[in-house]
Amino acid sequence: MKILMLEDDEILCESLQEYLQGEGFEVDVAHDGEKVYDLTFDNRYDLYIFDINVPKENGFDVLKQLKAADDETPTIYITALIDINSISKGFALGAEDYIKKPFDPEELVIRIKSKYLKSDETICYKDLIYNPHTKTLQKEGKTIGLGEVQLALFHALITNLDKIVSSYTLLEALEQPNPNALRVNLAKLKSRLGLDIKNIRGQGYMLEKV
Repeated sequence: MKILMLEDDEILCESLQEYLQGEGFEVDVAHDGEKVYDLTFDNRYDLYIFDINVPKENGFDVLKQLKAADDETPTIYITALIDINSISKGFALGAEDYIKKPFDPEELVIRIKSKYLKSDETICYKDLIYNPHTKTLQKEGKTIGLGEVQLALFHALITNLDKIVSSYTLLEALEQPNPNALRVNLAKLKSRLGLDIKNIRGQGYMLEKV
């Protein structure tokens, strides 16, 4: 699932982007309303996550313009505005959900997965078939059981094929995070499943497309 997030708080935006990427989503960001138009011109998104009070053009006006251009991409508003008029306006413009700040990022992920992520979505890699929603892995028709740590690492890599996943994100999957333990777990995963995992020095790891 490819997501476009409009949020002018750069710290919040960065943390949300990293969290969502750790959950397997592809996330582009815009810090002002006008940037949304540039990104949507060049890309197709499965979901918009928009703040309202942002520079240049607010989240209400942005969604209004997108809808006028027949863009029916589902939209979630995340905002500190809690008055009923703002909530009503957001839904009237075509938003499908509304989350009030502050919120737990896990709540956002739960809503995304329950409403927008298809349960039959699968990712094929060599002789592997992976469902990122149910987190089930099959090889040659047989279900493969991975431990909690290796499943979390595999999920982060397979849902970001050909993209660098930061070491920080991968370390969060470990019970006792340290670089050596991460390398050992990735080596085991690589050997067991035949994965082409590449170490991008100083940045993280990437599962290369085949």
